[in-house]
Amino acid sequence: MITIAATATVIPPHVLRREAVKQAVQQTFGLAPQRLATVMAIFDNARVEQRYSVFPLEYLAHPRSLTQTMQEYQEHAVGLGRRAAKDCLAQAGLKPTEVDLLITVSCTGFMIPSLDAYLINDLGFRPDVRRLPITELGCAAGAAALSRASEFIRAFPGTNVLVVAVELPSLTFQHADQSPANIVSSALFGDGAAAALVTGRDMLGPQILDTESYLFPDSVDAMGFDLKESGLHIVLSKDIPDLVRKEIKRLIGRVLERHGLRLEHLSFFVLHPGGKKVLSYLEQELDLTRDETQPSWDVLASYGNLSSASVLFVLRELQLKRRPTQGDYGLMVAFGPGFSAELLLLQWM
Repeated sequence: MITIAATATVIPPHVLRREAVKQAVQQTFGLAPQRLATVMAIFDNARVEQRYSVFPLEYLAHPRSLTQTMQEYQEHAVGLGRRAAKDCLAQAGLKPTEVDLLITVSCTGFMIPSLDAYLINDLGFRPDVRRLPITELGCAAGAAALSRASEFIRAFPGTNVLVVAVELPSLTFQHADQSPANIVSSALFGDGAAAALVTGRDMLGPQILDTESYLFPDSVDAMGFDLKESGLHIVLSKDIPDLVRKEIKRLIGRVLERHGLRLEHLSFFVLHPGGKKVLSYLEQELDLTRDETQPSWDVLASYGNLSSASVLFVLRELQLKRRPTQGDYGLMVAFGPGFSAELLLLQWM
């Protein structure tokens, strides 16, 4: 058995409420009246009531150099990652020395050595713990990390893998960029960290039965970051929801078929809250009720899109408020640059 035995989520101290962010964006961009209403509607329709940030809103409104933002990224990524890792291990009842593989995930900053090296030194992991930092998979990386953890445990039965995802998209805000992608990003993304302990030991939690990765053909320009002198510039295509809608039912069907299952056999869903339209299309294509997708909507409203950490926040929401019945089958789905999808078939035990 390969089980997600514990999860933990951590948020930074500063709350970014929707109305306050709208005012800050209006002041920062100095939007002309004819465009202001359109931009404000983007925020109102995003379904994000609040998010969290490592800095207060007034600080984020001031331009900083790439050098400064990467220094800020390193400081806060290490701090949030440390808290998430400690909390997750405590919930699992494990010591850092019992972890055999440490996977760290982030796409909103850059640091060498990677986050895992700092955590190993700070928290007392074994010097010979295996390390896997994942950077370029974006929002899909949290799910991909769980998939790589399950593959490691299949190769080395009885081992433990700790996944730590830290994202600080507030540091990627571009003050001089009035592109639709930057505006949507400023309405949607929030900072946070999450961790998950995946184990081959006999422990309770959702089991990982199967995984699937898929790269959508001819879609490399749909999502990502462009690194420029002023920092990371978000790339978000308006075609992303349509890409999801076109392929998702077939992709899920392929995974389910390997286990003799159909969509109606699934009882819970851990869907990446990539935005209102993506979640709505998933509901339509998979014939899901709002009750079935509510954990994803709740995370979107309360935390925004946390990139790679999002699916771990949704899984934590499910564990705390809507815990499935033992034996129930479920699905985790996340999307990222490439354009790509990561799927995990789960069973609650």
